[in-house]
Amino acid sequence: MLLEKAEELALIDGYDAVHISTNHDGLYEKYGYEFIIMKKDVEGNDTKVYIKHLKSKKMIIIRAIQEGDRSTLLNMMRVFYSSDAVATNGSEEIFEADITACISDNPYLEGYVLENDGEIIGYTMLAKSFSTEYGRQCIWIEDIYLVDSYRGKGLGSMLLKYVESKYPTSLLRLEVEEENEKAIKTYKSCGFDFMPYLEMKK
Repeated sequence: MLLEKAEELALIDGYDAVHISTNHDGLYEKYGYEFIIMKKDVEGNDTKVYIKHLKSKKMIIIRAIQEGDRSTLLNMMRVFYSSDAVATNGSEEIFEADITACISDNPYLEGYVLENDGEIIGYTMLAKSFSTEYGRQCIWIEDIYLVDSYRGKGLGSMLLKYVESKYPTSLLRLEVEEENEKAIKTYKSCGFDFMPYLEMKK
């Protein structure tokens, strides 16, 4: 529903209320909106302004990974690395090492969880390097994962915008499988584009 989407986006962007200007009577009250004032619209006609406060909703926050998140993150990483989104399956040893690096003073890796009213619903891990091609710090978005029930709600974009806000002058890079069309659409909507390179490793 359009109203629900608008409220989700408002929460993501940090707003605690949504205003609606309309000539309809009795329509928006059933969705929790409250009439506050009569105004003139841009054409000089009377219009009613409604408000809905969003603070009473479950709030979605992004915070740094903590030791107490380890068990939940391990489960998420097992799912993520066994999916088609990743070319390798990882291992318990690797997952443990990644989480430990995120919560320690490791200068190369940091991690964040997406939390909905105390429930962890996703995570991302960022690796730091330097791009000589672009002459600035490079942030590799190594992992970005959301549980199934929270996908398609703009939360992937929320995580990416958060990373961009933390590193506004850095080059942001990520990897994506060609078949992952939904992820590609999200990344492109956030300003990412393909680079004309093949990646190699040893």
